[in-house]
Amino acid sequence: MNSPDFGLTELQYSVIIPFFDEEPNVAPLIAELRPVLNQWTATYEVLLIDDGSRDGTASALYSATHDWEEAKVIQFARNCGQGAALFYGLRSARGQAIVLLDGDGQNDPTDIPLLIDALQSADLVVGVRVQRQDSLLRRSMSRLANSFRQWLLRDGCTDTGCGIKVLRRPTVDALIPMKTLYSFIPTLIVRAGFRMVELPVNHRPRGAGKSKYGLRQMLWRPLFDLFGVWWFCLRRSPQPVVQTAPSHTKAQRH
Repeated sequence: MNSPDFGLTELQYSVIIPFFDEEPNVAPLIAELRPVLNQWTATYEVLLIDDGSRDGTASALYSATHDWEEAKVIQFARNCGQGAALFYGLRSARGQAIVLLDGDGQNDPTDIPLLIDALQSADLVVGVRVQRQDSLLRRSMSRLANSFRQWLLRDGCTDTGCGIKVLRRPTVDALIPMKTLYSFIPTLIVRAGFRMVELPVNHRPRGAGKSKYGLRQMLWRPLFDLFGVWWFCLRRSPQPVVQTAPSHTKAQRH
């Protein structure tokens, strides 16, 4: 893995994973993730966010990471939703590059180095699930939602729902706190003027537990917010480009 040149900084990478009622998936995911990150010579942190789980997710997180110095478990007092967990993690991250991963184990941690390599020529790298291991209903809903979103927002992202993404830290300022942030991270970042690329990634069947995304979470909630994001992108002020005075102009002032 070729690390992008971020210059001198305290931490190069932050990995953010939100969890909600994913107790049986915690240990397998950590067992896969840790060897991947241990190959890095770069400094990093892992933020594991328990979004008010009602099962033993928090205990499983503490147990799986008790001897992992770079890992930090963050517990919400109540369930706030994946959008809130992601926004909190992104705002708390200290790394110059930030890796996002879902807590259900369907994303493959071994894809992380590939996405980080692609960050050499982009500000945001989004995974694309080319062989989705979901039910026909979920795949159909996702295709419908992605098609309508692309038509309206024209952000160039074909699979905004893929949980594995890598972004440069400055792009976080383009995001806004919203319940369906997970659906609009690429849109907000691209429409702020940053560069995005997509890469095909592996997608696995859920190992245990139930999906938290039904018709309401995948279609109706994002649909309402879709028009708000569309309006926000239309009304967003342009990114200023500060022009410095030529050296001869500065000299004439003395």
